[in-house]
Amino acid sequence: MRLVIFTEPQQGATYDDLRRVAQFAEEAGYDGFFRSDHYLAMGTDGLPGPTDAWVTLAGLAVQTSRIRLGTLVTSATFRLPGPLAVSVAQVDAMSGGRIELGLGGGWFEAEHTGYGIPFPPLGERFDRLEEQLEIITGLWATPQGEKYDFAGKHYQVANSPALPKPTQSPRPPIIVGGAGKKRTPALAAKYADEFNTPFAKLADLPAMYDRVRTAAQVAGRSTPLAFSSAAVLCVGRDDAEVARRAAAIGRDVEEMRGNGGIVGTPDQAVDIIGQYADAGASRIYLQTLDLSDLHHLELVATAVAPQLS
Repeated sequence: MRLVIFTEPQQGATYDDLRRVAQFAEEAGYDGFFRSDHYLAMGTDGLPGPTDAWVTLAGLAVQTSRIRLGTLVTSATFRLPGPLAVSVAQVDAMSGGRIELGLGGGWFEAEHTGYGIPFPPLGERFDRLEEQLEIITGLWATPQGEKYDFAGKHYQVANSPALPKPTQSPRPPIIVGGAGKKRTPALAAKYADEFNTPFAKLADLPAMYDRVRTAAQVAGRSTPLAFSSAAVLCVGRDDAEVARRAAAIGRDVEEMRGNGGIVGTPDQAVDIIGQYADAGASRIYLQTLDLSDLHHLELVATAVAPQLS
C-alpha cells in the first residue's frame, strides 16, 4: 500500500507550511505529497488565504527530490485545457518526472463566485471535464513535429504544436475520482490511470470500484487501472492522543471512523488500511488537516507504514 500525504491548504496554510510538510513527508518515506485545488476555505477563515496549486507544486518540484507530487483534484473550471497541459508538463520537467494530475469537474460554487470564475450547471461541468481530458491527453500524445486539432462544444484547438511534452512517458498519471455512478466511471475508464474515491465508507468501496471495472470492460480498455481512496488521518499512540488530535482538527472520532477515516492507534490504522487493500485500493491519500503536527506524520511513518505489505 502506498501512502500519500494529502493537504487542504485553503483551510489555512502558507507556501512555507506546505514546503515543510512536503519535505518532512519525503524524508519520512511517504510515496507522495498532494494538495487540494481550492480558492476558498470551508468552515474557517483560511488565513492567510489560498495558495495556487500549480504554483505550489512548481516550487516543491525544485525543493524536493523523490516524492510524487500532484493535485486531488484540479477543477476543470479553473483553467483552460491548453494552458493547463503546458503548466503540468512544465512542472513535470521541473520535478524530473514526479507529477500527477488529478482532474475533476468542480463543485464548490462559492469559490467560483468569490474569485470571478464561471460556474456552469452540473451537466456542462461534466462535458467540459471530458473535453479537457481529451485535449490534455491528446496534446501530450501528439508526436513532436505534428499538430493537434480538436473541435468540441466548449473548446476548440487548431493547428497546435502540442508543446511542451512532459518528462514522464507516455504522460504524467491522470487521476479521476468521485462517487458518480455513470459518467465518472466512464471518464475514468477512458482517460485515467487511477480512480479515486473521496472519503467514502469502506462498505461502499467494492461497488464503486466495480462500476469502474465494468466501464473499463465496456470501453475495451486493455491497460490496468489503479484504485485509490482519500481518508482523513487521525492516529495516536493511545486513545487519549487520538482524541487530542481529533479535537485539534474539530472532528469527532466516531464520525471519522464511520466515514472511512484512518483513525485510532497504529495497529487500528493498519487494520483499516488493510480493509482498503482488501477492497482493491493500492494507494491511500491521508488527509492531513493539522499541518503543524509533524509528530503525527512521524508516528504513521514509523509505527504504521512498516506494518504494511
